[in-house]
Amino acid sequence: MNNPTTHHWTAAHETTAVQVHTPTRITPAPAPTPVVPMQPGQVPAVASIVLPDGRVVTGYALNHAQPEPATVKPAVSRTAVNVALGGAGFLAVCGGLILLTSFIAALTAFITQLVILAAVIFGGWIAVQLFSRSGHRGGTTVNIRRAVVKRNKFYG
Repeated sequence: MNNPTTHHWTAAHETTAVQVHTPTRITPAPAPTPVVPMQPGQVPAVASIVLPDGRVVTGYALNHAQPEPATVKPAVSRTAVNVALGGAGFLAVCGGLILLTSFIAALTAFITQLVILAAVIFGGWIAVQLFSRSGHRGGTTVNIRRAVVKRNKFYG
């Protein structure tokens, strides 16, 4: 397995023997078998590795925990959507308020014009009644004469 080779190194006064170990290559393991789901209670296969110094390490193969896939983020954040919807609602409310105030102003102007028209027509009718030259127009004539009131009695 190992090929120990002795090299001599000479320094100024000393000669020291150095032993160098070159590791031997481990033959590659056969292609891994596909992972097959096991029923509970079965013992997983044991893997053995030979270290360069000849020791054998035996243990179970660990399956690394796979991280959960990241949740897919939407193209637009929900906050941005809420802000946009709030802005659209605000614009709709403002437009409705503008229409409402315009309607109230138009209704006020209409009522004002009706009142002015009624005043003009009624005033004209009264003027015609007062300034007409016709004599007696019919109706009841009341002659007022001097009346005497004595001791709270009316003598007409």
